[in-house]
Amino acid sequence: MYPLIFFNNIGDERGSLVSLEQYKNIPFEIKRIYYIFDTKNGVARGFHAHYNLEQVIVCLKGSVTFVLDDGMKKESITLTSPTTGLHIQGLKWREMHDFSEDCVLMVIASELYDEDDYIREYDLFLDKVGRK
Repeated sequence: MYPLIFFNNIGDERGSLVSLEQYKNIPFEIKRIYYIFDTKNGVARGFHAHYNLEQVIVCLKGSVTFVLDDGMKKESITLTSPTTGLHIQGLKWREMHDFSEDCVLMVIASELYDEDDYIREYDLFLDKVGRK
């Protein structure tokens, strides 16, 4: 349901290297990159949707489980590899759970931060996708 993007590891005997390029292995213009780390044990994050934002999310280290919801179906996806990106676009509710202690999560976004693009109430999200 949610596409994963598998990045080429172009490293050599010295180590690994992944290159990310807009419109090549990132399917949009990159306007913002941020990362999440040092998430405390037992803390869940996210709990929102976006009207317009498109993202590719990469777990650079450790692991995290995403719960994605389109208003009809929920799906869990665990990210564990820096060579795999989770592509999220359209109205999708997202939650992040089970961060490993060493998790570093990088988010590549199609837009600059805009609080007006967020839906932070689940009932409003359901209303917007026509499920309420």
